[in-house]
Amino acid sequence: MQRFMRLAPLLALCLAMTPPTIVASGIIVTAGDAGTKAWLAKQNLALTNTPTEAFAQGYILVAGQGLPKSGSNPSQQRLTALRAAEVAAYRRLAEILDGVTVSGQVTVRDCTLSSDLVKAAVNGFVRGARKVYESWNPEEGVATVLMEVGINGANSVTDVMYQQYINAPDGRASLQTVAYKPSETGLMMVTTSQRPPPSTQASQDGLIIDARDLDFHPALINRIFTRQGESLYDPSKISQKILVEQGAGEYTNTLEKAHAALEARGAKTPLVIKALGLKSPADLLVSDDDAVRIFSADQKINFLASAKVVFVLK
Repeated sequence: MQRFMRLAPLLALCLAMTPPTIVASGIIVTAGDAGTKAWLAKQNLALTNTPTEAFAQGYILVAGQGLPKSGSNPSQQRLTALRAAEVAAYRRLAEILDGVTVSGQVTVRDCTLSSDLVKAAVNGFVRGARKVYESWNPEEGVATVLMEVGINGANSVTDVMYQQYINAPDGRASLQTVAYKPSETGLMMVTTSQRPPPSTQASQDGLIIDARDLDFHPALINRIFTRQGESLYDPSKISQKILVEQGAGEYTNTLEKAHAALEARGAKTPLVIKALGLKSPADLLVSDDDAVRIFSADQKINFLASAKVVFVLK
């Protein structure tokens, strides 16, 4: 244990996106004592266990617990235990962040391995995580620390990755796609057949993609493609400001929650489409007819630029 505590400062600086496979003795990553659990319940927060949960929650919240340095006095015990808990929380945060999908099959870890600039930015971002809670239980000799970072917004995961990867040459190259252009015949046939009676005619102002039958992964950039590989929805369709502040869409597990999420964004009559399949774990395919429906609805309202999109997960 003493050896681990001597290495603690080094671990904090060398997170380097290499999560441990075995947690060090005395260092765990749970909610811990009853006081910590009560605080989480009062704040209506939950610990993040997977990247998918992070997107649904809109944040990554992790816990670290630590034991004090053996042989230390009561004051030192508290400080060393809190420091150990903080290191454990940093490592858990790096582990969750590693698995976050940026786009397609590219994860944050892939980006840090391929770019020293991205690696440095992400490591700095992890070290700048916000400590939202700490406690010391002298009776049990255990300290708990909770760390949080946002998925979207200023100084968030999306903000860091947009600046260092998505908006960089390599990132832009990897995200380049062929834009979808429907044929005039297909556009006329589908839009005519789907046109409601004049008395009930209303422009569709958002998009719900039902992917509950698929092993679909939320990502910083989720895209929608036709069966021919043409892009209907990708970063080029979204305002950069909105992409950073709100993300490429919201995620829920029911159509009812999807409608509520879009209504909160001002979309009351969304188009509901069932995904046809996967182009990659984070990219969906839709049918030819549904591609035309999405394209023609967006031509009227331009809701894709505002990321008024909800993905329904299983």
